[in-house]
Parts: sequence; structure tokens; C-alpha cells
Amino acid sequence: MTGMRRFACLVLAVVMVPAAASADVFKLYGEVQGGGIYGKGISGTYQDDAFFANAKGGAAGLLVGGRFLIFDGNIRHQQFINGGETETWTQFSLGLAFGMDSGTEQEKKEYKGGYFELGAELGFGVGTGAQVMPPLDNSEVTDKGFMLGGHLEFGKHLGKIFDIGISVPASWGYFFKSGGGANNTDNQYQGVQVEGLLVLRANIRLI
Repeated sequence: MTGMRRFACLVLAVVMVPAAASADVFKLYGEVQGGGIYGKGISGTYQDDAFFANAKGGAAGLLVGGRFLIFDGNIRHQQFINGGETETWTQFSLGLAFGMDSGTEQEKKEYKGGYFELGAELGFGVGTGAQVMPPLDNSEVTDKGFMLGGHLEFGKHLGKIFDIGISVPASWGYFFKSGGGANNTDNQYQGVQVEGLLVLRANIRLI
């Protein structure tokens, strides 16, 4: 319940910020991400074998999404390299995101100033304990989870299309280890994770 309360507070904070701070009405975007991740299991039978605790280390990934006003949806695929196996995580998310531009009015018009972004999201993801080749087979999935999270991002517009910045996503998840049947509660656990990522984003601003 603590994770739920924190998520609700983050959503409320995003909604209360004026939407007019961002000039974009509807856009599609894609990101290349690289950095590191730290994760920890906090409860449940498998908390000592939590997916993101095992995956902590280097992180690299791709994200594609769309945004209408403050409503955001995206798909993210990441790989984690920690000296052993290369774990992967694929997540589908819906949420809210608020962006604010900085700089002079001329810089804002030319997309040359800085930016700040705050977001909150609900998602579902699947993880594998080793590198896989698509299409993903269910037998390769080791963990599944429902995620509540948020992110802070800041950086600089390089023009109308490209942005570069630093993103700090954090989330709480309710996870299921594969196997054991639908009625088995022993395969469930909770965990938290946080990342620090360098992000290069490409935007298609439609409105």
C-alpha cells in the first residue's frame, strides 16, 4: 500500500501542473537509452532472487511512444549487463507526463532551449534471465510484473526533432516468478528499482 500511496501522490502532482507549460499537443517519439540500474526485492518468497536485483548493473534500451497533451503511452525494451547473463525486460506502460521548456521565447520557438519532464505510469512487463531472440517464447520468460512508477528527466533540445538528456526512472513492482500455477502465491514477490540513463530522443511533432 505504501507504493500505491506514493504513486497516487506523484500522479496528483503531475495533474496539478498547468498543461499549457508545454507547446506540444500530440507527438510520437523514440529514445535510445544507456546507463545503469539498481534493484532490490523487498518482500515475498523470491525477494532474494528479485529480477532487478539480479539485473543491476549496466543498462541499455529502446523506447517508443506517443503523447497527447499530458497522456502518454510507451513500449520499452531494455538489456542489463552485469558480468553474467544478459537479462532483458520489456514493458508496456500508460501514464501522465508533463514537460516544461526553458530559455528565451525565441529559443523555445526554435527548440534550442532546455527542458524538464515529470511523469507517472502504470505498466506490465516481462523479463528473461538470458538474452533471447524474437519472437519471445513464454518458456523463456522468468519474471512478470505489474509496475507503478515515475520519472524525472531534464536536458536540452537540439532542434525540432532531437533532444538529449538525463532520465531517472524509479518504480515499485509486484512480480511473479514463472511456473507453479496460477493459484500458487509462493512465486510472488515485490521489488523496487531505480535507473540513471542518458537519453537521446527523436520527436515527430504532429500538432
